[in-house]
Amino acid sequence: MANPWVILIILGALLLAVYGFWSIVPTLTGLPWRPTSYARVRAALALAHVRPGEVVYDLGSGDGRVPVLAAREFQAHAVGVEISPLHCLVSRLYARAQRVGAQVDILQTDFYKVDLSEADVVFAYMTSAQVARLRPRLEGQLRAGARVVTISFDMDGWEPQAVDRDQLIFLYQMPPRPGNLGTYLAKIL
Repeated sequence: MANPWVILIILGALLLAVYGFWSIVPTLTGLPWRPTSYARVRAALALAHVRPGEVVYDLGSGDGRVPVLAAREFQAHAVGVEISPLHCLVSRLYARAQRVGAQVDILQTDFYKVDLSEADVVFAYMTSAQVARLRPRLEGQLRAGARVVTISFDMDGWEPQAVDRDQLIFLYQMPPRPGNLGTYLAKIL
């Protein structure tokens, strides 16, 4: 019979190996997992003026802190988009533990493949290298009046509506598209 300590050590090593492998997956797509502080997330959501019932997308949601805070403190419906299966599992468990599981959806996919047309707010914390690829998707999918809040990078060529210079948070609002001015005005009035 094997020593119970040896079995525990082997199981621990296997769990660490699985965690290590699944933690590498986001890095292979070009986006390392870098969690931001809860205070900074809260400041970004407040700057975006998230209102109850709005739909908030977090692109590269990691451990789920943005969707959970958006649901718990702003009463939004939040959608986390994360490619790492391990982070998706952690996010789902975290949302349930915080009693906001019904308000939070975690999608395991590449955020470049997600339909963002229902988003009222898009939260993005990524490297500047991804901005060039993300920007046309946002411009093509987001409706007039939708807000984009970014941390640590600005959207080159877009004029921010507000900036928190201390925490390096930028807020943008999608302009009306030609022919959609009436819909845009109805939403903001």
